[in-house]
Amino acid sequence: MPNDIGIDVQAPKEKCNDRNCPFHGSLKVRGRQFKGVVISSKMHNTATIEWTRTEYIPKYGRYEQKRSKIKAHNPKCINAAEGDLVRVIGCRPLSKTKNFVIVEKLGKERLFTERIEAEEEAKVKEKKEKAEKTEGKNKTEENEEE
Repeated sequence: MPNDIGIDVQAPKEKCNDRNCPFHGSLKVRGRQFKGVVISSKMHNTATIEWTRTEYIPKYGRYEQKRSKIKAHNPKCINAAEGDLVRVIGCRPLSKTKNFVIVEKLGKERLFTERIEAEEEAKVKEKKEKAEKTEGKNKTEENEEE
């Protein structure tokens, strides 16, 4: 039987032997809670979570969207993959950058793969433009030397 962690979330059906799992180990959760999207889960028992927030700019009287990223512990019983919507809660520091733990999977993010592909295409396009710009400078320098 999983531990009661003090908040209203459903315990995972799988069981794990992770001592840093709030349900099956001894990790206490406290503090801030966020809902976000897993953008990377390649590290061992770690996931990178991202969510957007709006910030008011008084000078222009408008809002700006900003993104926040954190690293969170990903227990084996939850096993969140890229594109999953998750709930994370603060805990004691688990490593230099991990101060949060994933406690619940909420579903899948719509259009996640399309967004990631578009970001990668933009990066590739930017690199090509930079390379073309430097090639153009090199050609003009060669012409000046002659």
